[in-house]
Amino acid sequence: MEFISGVKEKETVPVDRIKSGGYEGRTVRMEGSVHTIRDMGEVAFVILRKAEGLVQCVYEEGKTDFDLSLLKEESAVRVTGIVSKEERAPHGFEIRLLEIERLSQPAEALPVAISKWKLNTSLETKLTLRPITLRNPMERAKFRIQEGIVRGFRDFLHSQGFTEIRTPKIVARGAEGGSNVFKLDYFNKKAELGQSPQFYKQTMVGVYDRVFEVAPVFRAEKHNTTRHLNEYTSMDFEMGYIDSYEEIMEMETAMLQYTFLLLCEEYEAELKMLKVTLPDVTGIPTVRFAEAKELVSGKYNRKIRNPYDLEPEEEVLIGRYFKEEYGSDFVFVTHYPSKKRPFYAMDDPADPKFTLSFDLLFKGLEVTTGGQRIHDYAAILKKMEARGMNPEDISSYLMIFQYGMPPHGGLGIGLERLTMRLLDEGNIRETTLFPRDVTRLEP
Repeated sequence: MEFISGVKEKETVPVDRIKSGGYEGRTVRMEGSVHTIRDMGEVAFVILRKAEGLVQCVYEEGKTDFDLSLLKEESAVRVTGIVSKEERAPHGFEIRLLEIERLSQPAEALPVAISKWKLNTSLETKLTLRPITLRNPMERAKFRIQEGIVRGFRDFLHSQGFTEIRTPKIVARGAEGGSNVFKLDYFNKKAELGQSPQFYKQTMVGVYDRVFEVAPVFRAEKHNTTRHLNEYTSMDFEMGYIDSYEEIMEMETAMLQYTFLLLCEEYEAELKMLKVTLPDVTGIPTVRFAEAKELVSGKYNRKIRNPYDLEPEEEVLIGRYFKEEYGSDFVFVTHYPSKKRPFYAMDDPADPKFTLSFDLLFKGLEVTTGGQRIHDYAAILKKMEARGMNPEDISSYLMIFQYGMPPHGGLGIGLERLTMRLLDEGNIRETTLFPRDVTRLEP
């Protein structure tokens, strides 16, 4: 009888352990994919691609037990060699090869040169060949940084007493309402793909006080812009027992501070590779919706056309204004008109035409929407009635207010948009692993 007792340490040595020191002159084994081969004659450089980055290996005729002509790029290999210090190599060392064991090899030549530092191809080609182009070092770096953003979000909220939850994505009714939903036939019942975890995360505030989720959301909008997707990742949190909607903005600001510090400390190589300068989030300015419109209208001579919402051009100008006037890449725009906010948004007691809600703009692009929610049963019924909504349609959601809820609020952050702005990319598809838009369902 055999028993599995846990992970056994492999004979192969990870990059970080070699970098930590004490391995110079020692024989090690390592696994990876052949990223590129630079044949110089009697000597060749075989560059391995690993999760930790690229590793330089030196093939020497007569010393390495392998026929180099049999090796192809993208072959998976296990190599044995002697660690040698080399400041010019990635990570400051190289492996002088003694043996190469080929574990697999590609059936065909690569359709695009991924070994170049930057892919010199169109976005369309990048996306069509996504399983291959993601192997490029700079493409990989984008999504390592995106991983760091999610890590920062999770780690920080855990430290603040939040509980991570999982909410359904097949729902009876969308939280935002409207027609931009993907409709499903769910065993002869009408269903939709969730636009937001809003109803469920509010529900869970009544259970855990503070909750968060990182998960996909779906919008059936037929736009095809550089800033929209039909499936994206939303980083949501909801917190109870708040005194003001400003507590939500304070929590997000502290989360960004924590996340950018994490990126600086643990993703330095990727930031350097992509030439990313992290923004200063020591303090984020706030401005009321109506005032923001007036400020950019006055400074940039732009007529206010829509008094109830921000047009994309206005968002860009607001971002520009606060960069020029206050040196900030971020700005909270608060007190959006009630007319343009969902029914559960709490109206401002001082002026019910506006809500205790906000968007966070990052370099002129909305990356977060949040605010304080109505928590009183009678108040939410009154607002639904004023909008001509039928409470019976969402009776399971209203149950939480019927049986008592604390003052609460929260937000949702678009992960791909945040990454896009952080990396100064021009299209959200550049920072989406496998984009879903009006034209793309594969790969």
